[in-house]
Amino acid sequence: MVRNVLYGVLLAGLIAAPFLGAYPVFMMKVLCFALLAAAFNLLIGYTGLLSFGHAMFLASAGYSAGYAIQTLGFTPELGVIAGTVVATLLGLVVGLFAIRRQGIYFAMVTLALAQMVCFVFLQAPFTHGDDGMQGVPRGKLFGAISLSSDLTLYYVVLLVLVMVLAFGFIVGVVHSPFGQVLIAIKENEPRAISLGYDTSRFKLLAFVLSAGLAGLAGALQTLVLGFETLSDAYWTMSGLVVLMTLVGGMSTMFGPLLGAFIIVALENRLGDIGTALSSLTGIDWFNSLGESVMIVTGLIFIACVLLFRRGIVREIVARVKPLRG
Repeated sequence: MVRNVLYGVLLAGLIAAPFLGAYPVFMMKVLCFALLAAAFNLLIGYTGLLSFGHAMFLASAGYSAGYAIQTLGFTPELGVIAGTVVATLLGLVVGLFAIRRQGIYFAMVTLALAQMVCFVFLQAPFTHGDDGMQGVPRGKLFGAISLSSDLTLYYVVLLVLVMVLAFGFIVGVVHSPFGQVLIAIKENEPRAISLGYDTSRFKLLAFVLSAGLAGLAGALQTLVLGFETLSDAYWTMSGLVVLMTLVGGMSTMFGPLLGAFIIVALENRLGDIGTALSSLTGIDWFNSLGESVMIVTGLIFIACVLLFRRGIVREIVARVKPLRG
């Protein structure tokens, strides 16, 4: 009951956000990264698999969706579907290799394959190398609804593709018998094997689902921003996703959303915060705060590791439970 009420409050807040002064493109970027972090959380938080290669699914879907819409003339919904399918198939191929290893070896395999994919994107002619794929049109949804308006696209991303379908799907997976098996694998894989479960198949399916959802985030981001660049394929993006999930809190639905909001807000608004602090305090150093995003992000990560080791959301839950009892 409490969880459903919180979901309702969150959805209501997101619906009202543009009317409360939130910039729609910024909010759409937050939603896309929140979906990416939630997809990663499905893998690490509920299955116990640490992937350092989720950037390849984000970028492969982004490039595929952009190419389908810009060059092949696909409508936006078909372009997003095409990008998601490409990322899902790539996840299947990568998963077949990666799940043969565990722990740090699994992470290194995903990182190595992601860097190989990044090099392919650097050399492929349709990605335009370091210049990136530019000028991807938004087009018309189902050939009828124009997505040129940021507000219209925001509600499409929020209500149709992200909140209702993607996050609803993740919640359903986590609370299904399949999700309970994934949790059992994370907690004690030998025990799950002794109960007769083919853990390799479950881990592969979880990996493919996570890759597909990450691809959906990448395809949506390309549609929202109108471009796709190599920065989404580089290993630092995978590290950023790990940071979002750890800061917000693994094994929770709200954690990745909160972590994504914090990190994206820092990247986009830290300069404005520095300017405001400079005007209030008279210290000119704050004006250069926007150039120190990585330093501030690192400090936040260190603070979370030292003070909130379970992540912000799980720490709050741990402190509220005794009060409720």
